[in-house]
Amino acid sequence: MTYKYSLKPAIISLTIFLSVFLAVWATFSLYSSKTNSSTQGSATPDAFMEDVVAVILDKQGKPKMKIVSPKMVYYSKDDSTHLEAPQLTIYRKSPKPWYVSAKEAIATEGTEHVHFKNDVMIQRAADRNNPATVIKTTTLLVHPNTQIAETNDPITLIQPNITVNGIGMYADMNNGDIKLLSDARGEYVPS
Repeated sequence: MTYKYSLKPAIISLTIFLSVFLAVWATFSLYSSKTNSSTQGSATPDAFMEDVVAVILDKQGKPKMKIVSPKMVYYSKDDSTHLEAPQLTIYRKSPKPWYVSAKEAIATEGTEHVHFKNDVMIQRAADRNNPATVIKTTTLLVHPNTQIAETNDPITLIQPNITVNGIGMYADMNNGDIKLLSDARGEYVPS
C-alpha cells in the first residue's frame, strides 16, 4: 500500500491563513494609527455637564456669581472649562447685578478668568449712581473674583440717549466705572 501525499492542500491552507493574518494585521495597524492621530490632535474632555445652573456663594453665603449654560466641557490637561452660550451674572455691592452673555466662553483656573467670545453683551440695570448700560463687543475677559472686565476690541456702549463707540474697555463692575481705552466717539440722541 502506498500513500500519496500532496502538498497542494497544505500550501493552500497556509496561503489562506497568511492572507487572513495579513489582512487582520493591516486593518488593526490602520485603525490604530487613525485613533492615535485623532486623539493626539484634539484633547479628550474629562467631564461635561448639560443644562447647567451653578450659583457660587461668598463666605457669608450670599450669591457671588451665577453661571447658566446649556453645556460645559472640562479639560484637566489645561484646567479649562468650555461653555456654550454662557450667561454669567455677577452680584456686587449694589443690588443690581451685571449680566454677561456670549455664544461661547472658556473659564480658566476654575473661574478666575472667563474669556467670552462671539457676540458678547454686557448689561447693567440702572442704580442710584449709574444709568442702565448695554455694552457689545467681540471678546471680553472677565475676572469674577476682582469683578473686572476688559477687552482690547471695538465696543459699543449704549445708555439712555447716548451711544459711544470705542476701542478697548476696562470696567470695574463693583463700583460701576467704565473706561474706554481709545478712539471713543459718542452720539447723543435726545428723547
